[in-house]
Amino acid sequence: MSFRSLACLAALAVAAPLAAQDKPDAKADVAADATIPAPIRSITRHSGTFGGTRIAYRAIAGDTYLKDKDGKPLASITSYSYIKEGPVDPNRPVTFLWNGGPGSGSLWLQMGAFGPKRVVIPSDARDDGAPPYPIVDNTESLLDVTDIVFIDPVGTGFSRALGKTDPKDYWGVTKDAKSMAAFIRLWLNENGRWNAPKFIGGESYGTTRSAAVIKELEGSYTDVAINGIILISSILDFSQAADTPGNELGYVTNLPSMAATAWFHDKVQNKPATVEAFVEEARQFAIGPYAAALLKGNSLSAQERQAILPQLSRFTGVSQAYLANADLRLSPSRFYKELLRDRGLVIGRLDTRYTGRDYDNAGETPDNDPSFYAIDGAYTAAMNQWSREGLKYSPDLTYSSIGGVRDWDWNIGEGPRGGSGYLNVAPFIGTAMRENSGLRVFVGQGYYDFATPFFGAEYSLNRTGIPTDGRIVWQYYHAGHMMYVREDDLKKLSSDIRAFIRAR
Repeated sequence: MSFRSLACLAALAVAAPLAAQDKPDAKADVAADATIPAPIRSITRHSGTFGGTRIAYRAIAGDTYLKDKDGKPLASITSYSYIKEGPVDPNRPVTFLWNGGPGSGSLWLQMGAFGPKRVVIPSDARDDGAPPYPIVDNTESLLDVTDIVFIDPVGTGFSRALGKTDPKDYWGVTKDAKSMAAFIRLWLNENGRWNAPKFIGGESYGTTRSAAVIKELEGSYTDVAINGIILISSILDFSQAADTPGNELGYVTNLPSMAATAWFHDKVQNKPATVEAFVEEARQFAIGPYAAALLKGNSLSAQERQAILPQLSRFTGVSQAYLANADLRLSPSRFYKELLRDRGLVIGRLDTRYTGRDYDNAGETPDNDPSFYAIDGAYTAAMNQWSREGLKYSPDLTYSSIGGVRDWDWNIGEGPRGGSGYLNVAPFIGTAMRENSGLRVFVGQGYYDFATPFFGAEYSLNRTGIPTDGRIVWQYYHAGHMMYVREDDLKKLSSDIRAFIRAR
């Protein structure tokens, strides 16, 4: 594998980078604190074929400063805007996208799914190996139907707190959402797009962020109405992920993902022809007999336990003896290690199609996630290459792909119905849909995703207060958390979201 030549990437840029420090207001902003550099912004011009349509576009990469009421810069948010050239079409949408973590930059969605360039990695769950990695024109980018703005929250990518600002001022569910909403308002001001159709969306914790951001945008008198929310690999209700003794919900919502994984790795007796068929069986078992058995707790009779074990073993691919020792409660980390122990392999968390080998085969949980270390090198290299060489935005900073934040504040204070228990932002989406009749929601889930299991997403958006009028669109994919690493799923995801945007 080899990169396209640097000369080819450089030839795409026909405009010199524009430095924001040339603007008088930028100088005034930073005059009070000499430690704060002036913002940098690069504008380049390119063209490509996306969704079968040839599009000329300009790319704006660089810093937007968030300021206090006196105009002092507090934080720099880096964004990558891709805007169709020509007269502004008032009906052309703009879509704001981010990733998750919390603490992840937007490189995954940008360089893997929807940006004008993408990095190619193996579709069949193999390791990406060592560089060079192929960076190619992304014909699946959504630029034929929408302008796109990829945003890196504070502490991710090149985004950072400025001067004496404590970055923890931005590290929390609500704090982060407020900064994202502030950035969106600034971007709409600068680009004259207040009356354009607007979409927001993210992946993983980025779906949590999307729910919190919709509350900040639509939940005040300075309302920014949104046409659609794009949720990719959703985590909205964190009670399912609470690994606390006595919490049975996670076992129920994880089971269909275990079934899909067992099906994929040929660990299912009397295996159905399709994963969809087996998953549907697992859904019914999980929400019915299995949930009832777990909720009975110590009241579950020996006969009932014995009746559950063979079914649970079939759906998980794990022996009845192991499941009996686990008291019918198979945690994800144990599942990753146990499913293929007889083959000396562990499976991935982000994508259970991936397998790896641990230091030895005797442990209870994996040493690492083979579905992460199989892809991270390619994405980090591609993001730095595209930003620094293709977009001519190359600050003297390290791009933080993931892990750049600490001590996240998970408290959202008073919830939609009062109280401050476990985090659940799904009600924010319900409120927004009830109060905005034009708001629609796209939900995309991978069958082999254990970071955000698909049945958990279904559970979260099937609760009281979520409208059932057909405005939520569901799509499923034959890969994991980042389904776009599989070529066929990238094409399907792009097509599905393109149709969602066009149907506004």
